[in-house]
Amino acid sequence: MVAFLVRRLLQMFVVTILAAMVSYGLIYLLPGGPIDALRAERQNAGANRIGEDDLIRIRERFELDLALPVRFTRWLIGWPTGPVLGNSSATVGCAVPALVRYRYPDGTTEIREEGCAQPVTLADLEGRKASRGVMFGDFGTSLTILRDQPVSRLIATRLPYTLWLMGVSTLLAILIAVPIGVYSAVRQYSPFDYAATTAAFIGSSLPSFVFGIFAILLFSILPNLAGWPYLPSGNATFNRPTTIPLLGTIEPRSIQDYILHFIMPCAVLTFINIAGFSRFVRGSMLEVLNQDYVRTARAKGVKERLVIIKHALRNSLIPFVTLLAGLLATIFGGALITESVFNWPGLGRLFIDALVSFDYNVVMALLIINVVLLLIGILITDILYTVVDPRIRLS
Repeated sequence: MVAFLVRRLLQMFVVTILAAMVSYGLIYLLPGGPIDALRAERQNAGANRIGEDDLIRIRERFELDLALPVRFTRWLIGWPTGPVLGNSSATVGCAVPALVRYRYPDGTTEIREEGCAQPVTLADLEGRKASRGVMFGDFGTSLTILRDQPVSRLIATRLPYTLWLMGVSTLLAILIAVPIGVYSAVRQYSPFDYAATTAAFIGSSLPSFVFGIFAILLFSILPNLAGWPYLPSGNATFNRPTTIPLLGTIEPRSIQDYILHFIMPCAVLTFINIAGFSRFVRGSMLEVLNQDYVRTARAKGVKERLVIIKHALRNSLIPFVTLLAGLLATIFGGALITESVFNWPGLGRLFIDALVSFDYNVVMALLIINVVLLLIGILITDILYTVVDPRIRLS
């Protein structure tokens, strides 16, 4: 077991570094960006072009003036922050690219970046603000959402909402889906099995935003128009005291306020998870119920309940444990679409907001944390295999 853990930890470290490199490179290669956003803003305001000072300021703020490997190492380990071994003249980026206008034979022109009009050297990095590095627990500061505030503080303010929503919905889904899947398999082709299968297919086929929109329509908009009790359509709390028929006046940030806002997003996520989990458990149970050892137990006169619980269910949970490998990362990461539909202030909504506003430090922090949690979840799953099935040994 010790050798297995050491080997897996080393593998996790290598995979984390590789995932960080790929994610970081892809984020900065995405089309658009802060410079294009500033250019569009200037055009809408009637300005002709971005000034050189603005260009230098934007490129330095987002570290777009540094070469991609230098940006990555500064983000990962907080290095380099200045001259290396006394070398201060080495070029590590470009503050202002050289623009060349090309004219084609048909009369059209194109502006290209060729060379560098103002290079950035190691000496220019001295005194520039930099984090200690993600490897040392410093995710840097937010660039746009909460300007110059630590990313860790921003994540900490959103984390409770996501943990509460994803934790409760996932727990409810497991507690409901496992019995449904087991009973559907035991009573195969019964009316209950047909009903559960139909509901599971609906829950697995339609995207989550469809359920969210229908939930808002059925439990918020229509009841409110009819003067009936209704559920809030979004956010985590009311901004001011709100009167709901039969429920009275709801004070902001009261327990009743939190519960009312929590019901719809939790119900949508629970239903979607139940649909997937129950189908998975049903399939695993059907495969196990046809095994020889289950028929042998029944032939020996073992009670049907013991056959199902002790012999069939335990062995059918091995594939289900594999499904739960990414559960830790999912709980932390939140549900992007559902949180956006209900405007739930969790990490999923934060990730979308960070992408839209080009807050790369927040995006990369969430990505790397999810990668680490996913790897930890896979490791825990491998260990749980030995609990579910004693025949499995880790070496």
